[in-house]
Order: sequence, then C-alpha cells, then structure tokens
Amino acid sequence: MSQRQVLQVFEQYQKARTQFVQTVAELATRPQNIETLQNAGVMSLLRPLLLDIVPTIQQTAALALGRLANYNDELAEAVVKGDILPQLVYSLAEQNRFYKKAAAFVLRAVAKHSPELAQAVVDCGALDALVICLEEFDPGVKESAAWALGYIARHSAELAQSVVDAGAVPLLVLCVQEPDLSLKRIAASALSDISKHSPELAQTVVDAGAIAHLAQMVLNPDAKLKRQVFSALAQIAKHSVDLAEMVVEAEIFPAVLTCLKDPDEYVRKNCATLIREVAKHTPELSQLIVNAGGVAAMVDFVGDSRGNVRLPGVMMLGYVAAHSENLAMAIIVSRGVLGLDAVLQTEPEDHIQAAAAWSLGQIGRHSPEHAKSVAQANVLPKLLRAYLRPDVSEDLQIKSKKALKHILQKCVHLEALEPLLQEAPPNILKHVVAQFSKVLPHNPKSRRLFVTSGGLKKIQEIRAEPGSALAEYINTINNCYPEEIVKYYSPGYSDALLERIEHYLPQV
Repeated sequence: MSQRQVLQVFEQYQKARTQFVQTVAELATRPQNIETLQNAGVMSLLRPLLLDIVPTIQQTAALALGRLANYNDELAEAVVKGDILPQLVYSLAEQNRFYKKAAAFVLRAVAKHSPELAQAVVDCGALDALVICLEEFDPGVKESAAWALGYIARHSAELAQSVVDAGAVPLLVLCVQEPDLSLKRIAASALSDISKHSPELAQTVVDAGAIAHLAQMVLNPDAKLKRQVFSALAQIAKHSVDLAEMVVEAEIFPAVLTCLKDPDEYVRKNCATLIREVAKHTPELSQLIVNAGGVAAMVDFVGDSRGNVRLPGVMMLGYVAAHSENLAMAIIVSRGVLGLDAVLQTEPEDHIQAAAAWSLGQIGRHSPEHAKSVAQANVLPKLLRAYLRPDVSEDLQIKSKKALKHILQKCVHLEALEPLLQEAPPNILKHVVAQFSKVLPHNPKSRRLFVTSGGLKKIQEIRAEPGSALAEYINTINNCYPEEIVKYYSPGYSDALLERIEHYLPQV
C-alpha cells in the first residue's frame, strides 16, 4: 500500500469520527432520540473520542456527552460510572478554550440533577479546575465554569461550602464586574446559589464585596441580569438583620421600587422578594421601606400581578403589618386591605390565598380601628368561607382561622360581625358573640340596631353549654335587654303565646 493510500485511510477515519460525533451531538438535541442513543451504547463510544488527537473531535464528543447528561439523571449517572469525569477534569487544565467550555458544560449537566451527582463532580477534583477557568481570558470559559460552580453550590450548604473553600467567590465577584452581559448573569446566579443556604455562606459573599457591585446593576436595562441581581441580594438579605442592613446600606432604595413595574415578570417577582426579605426583619427596616414609598408601590404590584408572581408582595405586606400599629395603618391608608381581599377572592391557588389571609390577620390584629378597616372591606365572611370549605388545603384553613380570630378579638364594628352569627361554627362563634358582649352593654344605639337587625333573635337560637364562655357571653348580651324582649325573641315564644291564648278565659 502506497503512502498516499495510507494517508487516505487515515483521512477517511478522521472524517468518519468527525461525522460520528457531529451526528450524535445533533441527535442529542432532540429528546425523542435520547433513548435510542442510550440503547446503542453511545456513551462508551464517545468516551475514547475525548482523547482523540483531533481537537474538534474532542470538543464535539464532550458537547455530545453534555447534551446527553443534561437530559436526565440516568444518563448523567452513566457519565459518572463510565469514568468520564476525571478525563474531563484533566483536560480542563490542558486543552484549548473551546474544549474547556464543552468540558465545563458536561460537569454542569451532571451536577444539576442531584446532590449525589454534584458530589461526584466534586469528588473527581472538578472544583479546582473550574476555579482556574474563572481566571481565563475568554469570557465564554469563565461563564461555563461559573455556571457549573453554581449548579454544584445550589444543592446544599455542604456543596456550597466546597465551592467557597475552592476559592470561587472572589473570582465570581470579579466576573460580575466584567463587561460581558452573559458572564455577569451567570456569576450573579452562582453567588445567589452560594448565599441562599446559610448566614455564614452569605457573609462570605458579602466579605468578597459582592453587594456593592450587585447594587450597581439593579437598574441595568438587561432583564435577565436584573433577575439574577435581585435574586442574589434577596438570598443575602434573608438570613439576618445585619445582612439585610448591609443590602439597604448599598442605597438600593428607592431606586429598586421602580423595578416592581418592570415588563419582565421574573424581575418583578425577584424584586418583590428582595423587598420582602428586607422588611421581615425589623420595624426599622420596614419603616425605611415605607418612607421610600415602598408600601404604596407594593400594593400596586399586588394589584397588577397574578399567581406566584404576586406572592412575595402579599407576604411583604403581612410582614410589615406585623411589626407595629403604625406600619399596619400605613398599609390600610395605601388601600392594601382591598388588594389583599382581591387576592383572597380571585386567586385559585390555596397557598396564595393562605398568604393573603395571613397578611389580613396581621393588619387587623392591632386595634379596633385596624380591625374595623379590615372588616369594612367585607373580609370576614370570605375568611370564614375559606376556613369552612372542605376542598381546601390544611394551611389555608389554619391561616384563615387564625386571621379570623386575630381580627375578631379586636373588632367592635358590630355591623360587620352580624353576618357571622348566621354562618360561624361554635369555635368561631364564641369570638363573635364575645365582641357583642363587650360593646352592647355600653352602647344604646347598638343595642337597638341589634334587635331590629335580627341579631338578638339569632343569639337566642344559639345552643351553648351551660357554664361555657359562650353561655356567659350570651347571658351578658341578654342582660342588656328587658326580660320580655329576650323572651319575645326566644325560640318557641310564639307557640307559647298561642297556647296562652287557647287557655285564656276572657273576662265577660
């Protein structure tokens, strides 16, 4: 065989390998092909091609493996069991930027599925190699490495700590400052994934100077970047008062409030989440948000949003109201009760209704004035219906019941309470009757209205255990009226009158 023929054979072999990996990589983009590729043993065929002498074949083989591993945890496990990861990690330090991006993609695709698979990536020494990639000149390599590190860190505090121990955080903060938008997004996302697990991990991110750089981007025109920035700041702020104060000290208010009207719903949701995480800690932080116009902005946000997007806003109003009477009144003045009432009525999801019920309870529990503001919005019957419905979650029932009790124990606006006399079960009814027993002895006008509205008649129809709190409340109410009035509205009184007529002997 001549030298030319030998070269042709090698050329054909190279073309075949190239065509094979390119075809597999293309087929792996379509879910319907995955099972067939797996059954054909494509993993074992791709593995030796990672060591191919031709760089493009190596890169395409890694890309194909990444796409397969990305599809499900079974294929990701096959990558681990096939001893492919150590080769990828070794190549991260040796190969060109194209291969590094592909290798980091495979590591990310494996790590994303579960803590166990992420730990397998860590165990093969990937962290040090990925951190070195964060120092590469090429932004695409940095992005791929940051993405893989974020996917490892998101699963647990232990894995996040491994990422921190490898020295990733300062380099991720540097990546946030790069001009490349895509790299900024992924780095901010990775910092969020690290921060979310514990105050200590969040503090590590803060100590690296992340807050100042993230805060500078809250008004960036790129929606995808803002999503990640707000997520990272929220994950930092949620852990403690000190961390929340550090976020606030970066002067994000009032600028951040404009993002509650952002066209991107995920920006709006993450922004509302950040504000909620700050507000929940102390009355002082909530007051700062109120002073910046945050309550009015959040009430508008809750009114304009739907579904899970509005949930952090609903909860933020509850946290603010819980802190003090004045803060709860700020929500009332901003028409927050009507907004929460609309959520309670219109949201199909139980957990969102439950959040609205809880927030309404936090607003109404402070004083008679607060309770009246909630009651006048006709919230009480809706809370009662949510509590009594058999087809709702236990969480919604519990939160509706607690909210009802909180509001009822302060409410002296009797007109709003009367409808509950007809519908409330005994465990709620005693709180309703208790309020009437507090007000009626001291208010002649209310006593008259209570009779003409049918309230006194309903009280006589209630069967209360002798000696119970409910029986005592009823006695207190009855003692507000002449005996004959009480008798007149008691069940069976008309029959007794008719019987007396039958037995009455006229005076002739």
